[in-house]
Amino acid sequence: MNPDILKERRNGTFDVEKLTNILDGDSEKTRRRREIETLVLNDPDFKEEDPNFLSRSERYDQAVRKSAQMILKLREYGIADPEEIYFYKSCVHPGRPEPLDLHLGMFLPTLLNQATPEQMDCFFMPAWNLEIIGTYAQTEMGHGTHLRGLETTATYDPATQEFVLNSPTVSSIKWWPGGLGKTSNHAIVLAQLYTQGNCHGLHAFIVPIRNMSTHEPLPGIVVGDIGPKFGFSEVDNGFLKLENVRIPRDNMLMKYAKVDPDGSYRKPPSSKLTYGTMVFIRSMIVGESARAIAKATTIAIRYSAIRHQSEIRPGDPEPQILDYQTQQYKLFPLLAMAYGFTFVGQYMHQTYHRITGDINQGDFSKLPELHALSAGLKAFTTWASNAGIEVCRMSCGGHGYSRSSGLPDIYVEFTPTCTYEGENTVMMLQTARYLVKSYQQAKAGQQLTGIVSYLNDTQHERVQAQAVSARPTVADINDLGSLVEVYKLRAVILVELAAKSIQQELQHRKSQEDAWNNSSIDLVRASDAHCHYVVVKLFTDKLGEIDDTVIHSVVSTLALLYALHGIKNNSGDFLQAGLLNVPQILQVSVRIKELLSQLRPNAVALVDAFDIPDQKLKSVLGRYDGNVYEHMFGWARRSPLNSTEVHESFHKYLKPLRSKL
Repeated sequence: MNPDILKERRNGTFDVEKLTNILDGDSEKTRRRREIETLVLNDPDFKEEDPNFLSRSERYDQAVRKSAQMILKLREYGIADPEEIYFYKSCVHPGRPEPLDLHLGMFLPTLLNQATPEQMDCFFMPAWNLEIIGTYAQTEMGHGTHLRGLETTATYDPATQEFVLNSPTVSSIKWWPGGLGKTSNHAIVLAQLYTQGNCHGLHAFIVPIRNMSTHEPLPGIVVGDIGPKFGFSEVDNGFLKLENVRIPRDNMLMKYAKVDPDGSYRKPPSSKLTYGTMVFIRSMIVGESARAIAKATTIAIRYSAIRHQSEIRPGDPEPQILDYQTQQYKLFPLLAMAYGFTFVGQYMHQTYHRITGDINQGDFSKLPELHALSAGLKAFTTWASNAGIEVCRMSCGGHGYSRSSGLPDIYVEFTPTCTYEGENTVMMLQTARYLVKSYQQAKAGQQLTGIVSYLNDTQHERVQAQAVSARPTVADINDLGSLVEVYKLRAVILVELAAKSIQQELQHRKSQEDAWNNSSIDLVRASDAHCHYVVVKLFTDKLGEIDDTVIHSVVSTLALLYALHGIKNNSGDFLQAGLLNVPQILQVSVRIKELLSQLRPNAVALVDAFDIPDQKLKSVLGRYDGNVYEHMFGWARRSPLNSTEVHESFHKYLKPLRSKL
């Protein structure tokens, strides 16, 4: 064990195990998580070659082998709970996607949520037993987030009681679904439904794409892999072109919307019901954002405790780079964010399950709020984590650029979350639509409930335009309750500004659509402020659940740092609205420096509490034992380029070159 890392752990002031329990949910969840981790990480069937030293085809092959083993083991151990399956999978493929992701994460849940009992009988068990391997084909080459623009068609033919599916244009070719290229033999295809001459919008259809025994593509199916990407080398993201592909009427998912044998269409009780799978995935992504930034900060903070560089005082030994205030300023706010996002992820998980329960009872009233919340927080957390991972990489200096650090992999595997399952700017605009609508309802005298209930206060709060000097600035920057209020008022003001911008555009005889587009920068800022408020509020609320006084104190320091760092980065908003004054903003900067010093002794203990085993962290720099340099040298020696002392290119090109010069 590296002596620096030992010293850091001795300096910690709290019980790391207790904090791990809080991050997991409770001690039983920690026990069960570790039990599953041990099952996987000690299993010789999951041993692998370092993917950094493999070709793309070898990486795909290795991932499929491990996924096949994973399915067998899940059955053997009787692991059937969706969350435990998800966690087991994250141990088998740590930090990396895999070819069966969409089968397990989209295909099966969509069947569960949208199939009739008869369809479940027909499709679910074959899919559960991987006779059917499915993917979820929504995105097309020409359209992603804008679902109404999807061009794939499914036209009902009452004579044969079949749907005929087509990709009518090049841009309508399905593009990007994971597992589509080589792995899947079925796809849930989202297509525009045409029956009796009318288009009824997007519906989901189960489409066989490959022969169940030979795995050859079926007639009318053109399918393959879309080629190398920034990351995701293990996954066969694919394309799918449909040419007059006929499927039985019963292959349309009909739990809600229905097409009768004669072609009559019966619409679903709520148009948002088919968004269930997407909302689920977006809620999961919030948790993924927390895990990604937790891994990145674990690596950067542990390495910063081991790395010695330069000197603070001439003649003194080289200090740990974690002792530099600039390094703390880069990393500790990200550590605070990792904690905040973890608690937001827990909240999203609970909210999703609560509202899904309501939907199953026939109550759809909370669905628009869940849709808006999951869209906004998905965008807010992925943008912030994505930027934070890169800060962590750069804070490790040159070694952060080596794949041995684990940070390049964390970045390339996480960054697509900013564009998949809804491009982030569009997600923010969807949330803004809900916020503006809620604001208008509150203005009209309706009482709002749920996470937007703070907009009820627009009539009473100090949000009317007035001279900044005329506003009493009462915020206490050391009090989290007071800061939650300040964030809330900022959200109210920015929602109101966006709503007024639309109003002004309409007064200039602009159409509703142009007014919206011309206000979209304000709308995204409003959504961002709303999400920021939600995160600060939930982080603060979580403190009420922490009984241990020492842990409460440390996590409160993190929450305060998160809130104040957000104010520092958005000080213009708070000043402009008169929520804080200039002396207070200056005081915020001073207070942040004090909080960095307070957190310094606990920095390593706080990342240890994430409890990420080395086999999942996959980082030479972030090793638990701190023995960085020995393992970095060992990792480099394993590079395939070192398999021979002299590379063949020397004899082929460099040696002959001498005689030609």
